[in-house]
Amino acid sequence: MLTGSGTAGAYHAGVLRAIAESGIQVDVIAAHGAGVLTGLAAAIDGGARIWDAGGPWTDPRLRRAYRFRPALAIAGWALLACLLLLLTPLVVLVLAAAAYGLATVASLVGLTGLAATIVGWYAALLGWLFDPPMMPTIVPRLLVLGVLVVAGVLAVAAVRAVRAEPARRRNAGAFWWQLLGWPLDAAEPSTTAVSELWRLVHGAAGESRPNLAELGRRYVDVLTDNFGQPGFHEVLVAVHDLDAGRDLVGSVLSASGRAAFERRRPGVDDRQAEIVDFTGPQRDALGAFLAGAFRLPVVTAPAAVEFAPDSYWRGERHRICDRPDLAVRLVDELAALGMEQIVLVSAAPASAGPHALVSAPVALRTRMGEIVRSFEAAAATEAAVAARSRGIPLVVVRPDHNPVGPFDFEGVYDERSDRRRTVAELLQLGYADAYHHLIEPMVAAAETPDALA
Repeated sequence: MLTGSGTAGAYHAGVLRAIAESGIQVDVIAAHGAGVLTGLAAAIDGGARIWDAGGPWTDPRLRRAYRFRPALAIAGWALLACLLLLLTPLVVLVLAAAAYGLATVASLVGLTGLAATIVGWYAALLGWLFDPPMMPTIVPRLLVLGVLVVAGVLAVAAVRAVRAEPARRRNAGAFWWQLLGWPLDAAEPSTTAVSELWRLVHGAAGESRPNLAELGRRYVDVLTDNFGQPGFHEVLVAVHDLDAGRDLVGSVLSASGRAAFERRRPGVDDRQAEIVDFTGPQRDALGAFLAGAFRLPVVTAPAAVEFAPDSYWRGERHRICDRPDLAVRLVDELAALGMEQIVLVSAAPASAGPHALVSAPVALRTRMGEIVRSFEAAAATEAAVAARSRGIPLVVVRPDHNPVGPFDFEGVYDERSDRRRTVAELLQLGYADAYHHLIEPMVAAAETPDALA
């Protein structure tokens, strides 16, 4: 079970590489968030591409992942420039106080020539600013220009958003909220994820830019045609439906697995509203699930999934995104399928003990990543508790220390080791942790006399 957002996908890839090398039998791969790409690829014997040194998790394109939307970035810099322009009169006053203060000190110590030079420099500056009156005329014009840039950029961004998705429902509320939109841009890594999965399944097809529906159909065909073959596994992927207020779980399972997956459960109403069988008419939705898995709540725009006309939702178009607590939901689904053991993989370190506080981030994007990581750490712990409460043997693979946050695709400085850590190192960390927490204990247990007997 792969859980976590953003860069966590690289950690998942390292763990799956170690599992593949060790020969451990895997029946089902369940995933949400960044694990959806890694899990879907590994389920069709494409893991080698995912954990390769030149694979998607080290792709230079991902350095632009989860950046602030270009419109907001440009508008922000323009507003900063306007603020600096407003402060120019104050700067002139500060320079006046500094110049005359230094001149006074120089006069008191007998450096009258230096004092006269300082006063002369400041007088020349005033002459340049006010004779002709450059500051009273140019500063207001630059302020107006800055405001126009902010308004124009936001307006163009709003129009492009409407034109890019004309079929979406009408938005309710004031127009200026449409200008602002969501703070982070999720075009990357969604685009990279779709491209990588398409590369694994497109075969001889020449399309370089697949649509999501075609990606889903082709993926399901590849997996179902190879059920039972080495390197091919059944799949569960989960996203959250913002419109229905439900978690959606999509599956590509064998016939026996589908029967257990679709079975009604006590205390659960409208089971059909929450499950999507990709082996049926809903296979077109798999690509949308992949795109939605990389959309984070609150900070990015959700993805859209269109249900089949003959499904429970009767052709409706819903907004979907990831949710950290989906790890607990996946435990429920795996328990219902009768799994004998779960390997829970999370890139979020376990909760720290006393006197382990570190410097709080200042950058807004880093701070948002810290919040997401905190949620994921708690969710992984809750998922482990849920599995053990159901009597399912569980192995947790998670790092003791991981400074790379969900949005840090370009790497991050690690205070504890006083060096920069990269996503490539995170992949290697997952590989080492899998051996440490999973493979080596299994080998040691198999070599004990009780196990051999």
